[in-house]
Amino acid sequence: MTTTIEVRRHAMRAPGGVHLVQAGVALARRVGEGLGPFAVVITSPIPRAFETAIAMGFAVDDVDDHLALLPSKVLDRVAWDGGFGAWAAAAGSKPVRTHLGAMREWLAKVAAALPDGGAALMVSHGGIVESIGAACLGDGAATWGDPMRYVEGVRLEFDRTTGRFSGGVALRVPDSPPDIH
Repeated sequence: MTTTIEVRRHAMRAPGGVHLVQAGVALARRVGEGLGPFAVVITSPIPRAFETAIAMGFAVDDVDDHLALLPSKVLDRVAWDGGFGAWAAAAGSKPVRTHLGAMREWLAKVAAALPDGGAALMVSHGGIVESIGAACLGDGAATWGDPMRYVEGVRLEFDRTTGRFSGGVALRVPDSPPDIH
């Protein structure tokens, strides 16, 4: 049987701000209307991720540092906003490969703990969503293109029989605005 992990990038915040702006809340609400149900919702501990899940209409079950920040030794080798191809290409470097392996192992534990046919929603940040695609599907995610915009993400299928991620898809939002740094 398979389980699913859906990982979304947070919605918009003001440049340098901590919390979502109203346009971010509205976008998260609209996208959230078509999602779910989820057996578990996990976010980064950073407020904009937690707030995005709530604006999407989902209570947060847990926060986890795996979804928070990329290590500097990883960012020395790949730009957080380099897109899926950059993450797949950087997987050859030891720090990136080590990081991706740790992410894959953690995500597999989450996926294996879900009920048969169950799904988890995770809300994280730019670069982390792409690294998760590369961690779980390797070169299979390389063709997903540009970095994730606000509330875009990936849906990953996990085969509980083999204990491996067996497929996935990039989830684009056509009217998601460009990044505000």
